[in-house]
Amino acid sequence: MTLRGSGPRRGDSLSKLGLIEDGAVLVRDGLIAAVGTRAEVEKLPEAWAAEKLDLGGRVALPGFVDSHTHLIHAVGRAEEYELRIAGASYEEIARKGGGILNSVKKLRAATSATLKRRALAALKQFAAHGTTTIEAKSGYGLDVASELKILRLHKELAADQLVEIVSTFLGAHVVPAEFRGKGGGAERYIQLMEQNMLPEIGESRLAEFCDVFCDCGAFSVEQSKRVLQAGRQWGLVPRLHAEQLSRTGAARLAILLRAASCDHLEYVNKSDIQALGKSETVATLLPGCDFHLGLEQYAPARALIDAGAIVSLATDYNPGTSPTLSMPMILSLACTQLRMTPAEAIGAATINGAYALRRGESIGSLEVGKQADLAVFEVADYREIPYYFGVNHCWMTVKRGRVIHAAEQAAI
Repeated sequence: MTLRGSGPRRGDSLSKLGLIEDGAVLVRDGLIAAVGTRAEVEKLPEAWAAEKLDLGGRVALPGFVDSHTHLIHAVGRAEEYELRIAGASYEEIARKGGGILNSVKKLRAATSATLKRRALAALKQFAAHGTTTIEAKSGYGLDVASELKILRLHKELAADQLVEIVSTFLGAHVVPAEFRGKGGGAERYIQLMEQNMLPEIGESRLAEFCDVFCDCGAFSVEQSKRVLQAGRQWGLVPRLHAEQLSRTGAARLAILLRAASCDHLEYVNKSDIQALGKSETVATLLPGCDFHLGLEQYAPARALIDAGAIVSLATDYNPGTSPTLSMPMILSLACTQLRMTPAEAIGAATINGAYALRRGESIGSLEVGKQADLAVFEVADYREIPYYFGVNHCWMTVKRGRVIHAAEQAAI
């Protein structure tokens, strides 16, 4: 599956996979030098002396681009999982100091070395499930030292292993505990971000994007606009957590600010859907979060696709609401819960995810000049990737032409 073609995929084009039977890719210096049928590629003079990697007739596609994760966190929140099973809501747990604030408390107490070890283990699992690029957000620090600690770890991790990491500043995740219950607490915290966090992040180039959780219990539309505009002054491109728990108007704000993406979207209405269909802002859907929380309302993927929106899929890997690193599992949920076809889900998890990260010209499809990022699956038909839910059939993962994961039986 090459996913070849120009621009992000909308409407009917989302399911166009660019299939090549008995295909081959020629890689030079980490980039794709040629792609076509095996007979075509093997005729090229450069292919004669190339090292050959035989995939044995398996299914190959571009490496998954996971455009929404919270990579750096201290521990999981299994105790809250049990509380939700017993009937407690996400909001109720958060009001009692659980949720994001629970993760903040634990991250602040953790050393950088501990956080890095946990993240490296997670990155190996991302690669083992076919993911070659992730976006990673801060947002579990919520003070100057801890937010900078997370963002610096993103930079270290990007240098220490081969999964590509795109860094996002999410200081506006929620208002931290020390600013709550006081007059103007949210205002003073926003000032802290504007005056003490963003200048350092911008000057040190610790992030490419600035994100805000715009919802009840987090930040209002006006507050979100202020933070994102402040981030833009330091060169950070906006993105938004939007319409997850209620409709706030965050999706419209994302469109207004020409945000790279607005993510979640369970509570968008018809006019929001039409507006997204006409915009360049990617609609990133996160069905793993709804599944883990046991929610009945998923994002309206079919309506968004039919309206022409640029729909992508991501794991939302985080310790509280979506503790999964498996993009194949997200594809399964997209098919069964969002009613996307397997082809649409694959397009949303590869080329449209690349556009959500403003990297559509370098990753997300198998085309000449792009990075040689591939995921190889031990299946007979690409539709079997989402069909087998909760099972990992990824046989090999390649990033910039280098194998970063191989099943035990893979002969390299």
